[in-house]
Amino acid sequence: PSLFDSPAERYEKARQSVQHFTLVQLGKCCSDTESDLPRYVVHSYNFFLFPSTLGIRDVEFTLSASSIQFLSHYGFDYNKFLKDGIPYMNEVQEKILRQHLLAGTWKVCSNADRDVLKKAIDDVTSWIAAAKEEDTMILQDLNGYQMLDVQLVLRQALENVWTEPLGDTKIMVKKVSPEHRQLLENSSYDHCQKKLILLSARGFTNLFQILVKAKKPLVGHNMLMDLMHLHDKFYRPLPESYEEFKKNIHNLFPVIIDTKTVTKYVQKVRCTYLFLKTKNLTHPLLFSSNLNPKGPPCPVIALASGCSRYAEKKFPHEAGYDAFLCGSVLLMSAHLLLCRSTDDAVEADPSFSQYLTVLAEHVNKVNFIRGGVSSINFSGEDAPCHHPPALVVRVRGWPGLTERQIYHEFKARCRFDVRRLSKNQFILLSNKYKQVRLVLRDYRHHPHLQVSIYRHWRHSPSVNCLLQ
Repeated sequence: PSLFDSPAERYEKARQSVQHFTLVQLGKCCSDTESDLPRYVVHSYNFFLFPSTLGIRDVEFTLSASSIQFLSHYGFDYNKFLKDGIPYMNEVQEKILRQHLLAGTWKVCSNADRDVLKKAIDDVTSWIAAAKEEDTMILQDLNGYQMLDVQLVLRQALENVWTEPLGDTKIMVKKVSPEHRQLLENSSYDHCQKKLILLSARGFTNLFQILVKAKKPLVGHNMLMDLMHLHDKFYRPLPESYEEFKKNIHNLFPVIIDTKTVTKYVQKVRCTYLFLKTKNLTHPLLFSSNLNPKGPPCPVIALASGCSRYAEKKFPHEAGYDAFLCGSVLLMSAHLLLCRSTDDAVEADPSFSQYLTVLAEHVNKVNFIRGGVSSINFSGEDAPCHHPPALVVRVRGWPGLTERQIYHEFKARCRFDVRRLSKNQFILLSNKYKQVRLVLRDYRHHPHLQVSIYRHWRHSPSVNCLLQ
């Protein structure tokens, strides 16, 4: 990320990354209020995901070594991701699969264990040679998507077998004539109908579409990359146009709230609250009853029965736990803003609609990390960022200097983003006024680098060209 980045430039950078990487885990946390108790009851879910392997093409994706190391440090279960990950696909991938299903040209790129699949094929081929029509055998100890994968592979390989699931872990295999097999395939009793194959291949995308239809507020933290992955993996490949991306996301989720944007604002107006000044969403004060000692108590957040795991232990960087923290931060922040926004006493148990009212100015504004705007507005124009004045560095007697060398020259004192202005001039951008003052002072008498405030009419090559 660079302070020089416009939203469109940053989007293009991130778009290239999103297209190459996959999702391994997604957290969803929803809550409702109990009518007889002043508290929010939270239902938190953690989904392991894996790209759908049903289709004409196998999916390729990238993993970065540092990310793998980071997730391993926090106990990420790679076996669950690889073996039991829920499949997903976007609309384009679904259209291709649908076309191949109708044409009968699709194939299975199985995500079942190779050993499991090989054993099933070996067992059936050994048995069927001596079996008579209507004889049956049982395949056992299967789980998850192995149930569908094994049936599809057996049916593709052998035209005289029929398969039916028995519960969640067993498959009944029957020897039938090809004619009988054709009748069974066209019946409503077929558990591998094309529509069921498509439903299975869509996997998590089915839930995504339910969330889209619900039109509930979507809450995240620093959520630009999250939104891009949601669009690319479950909706459509990311468009080249930044404006089209914004329009699509707004149509999918009309109300978006980024807790990073909200807490940055709360820091300005209510900076005495320590948990909102920290970047760590697991700060203990988040759940303290003394967070707002002079006003009504903060909303009570209770985990629903069956979701109490996160109440007993912290699971940082597990998606479901992060989603739980994110929603908690939103409620606490909204409560503080509500207490501040009214001169009258706030009622003991404010409703969520009251919280949404005080959050209105932050709705659809997603934090933009270190760039040319402060936030991306998904329902309007992006808000410009007010940086300290840019600096221009004029090089004398130091030929061949590059942007990287300039960056390392100033890095020892403070962090600037660097862009070449002309053959012997560079622009420096910082987001801290103190750093600008420090560099102007320390480089006042430098033998090779002359640093001054950038003036467009004086330093712009296009303006100089016009004047000349």
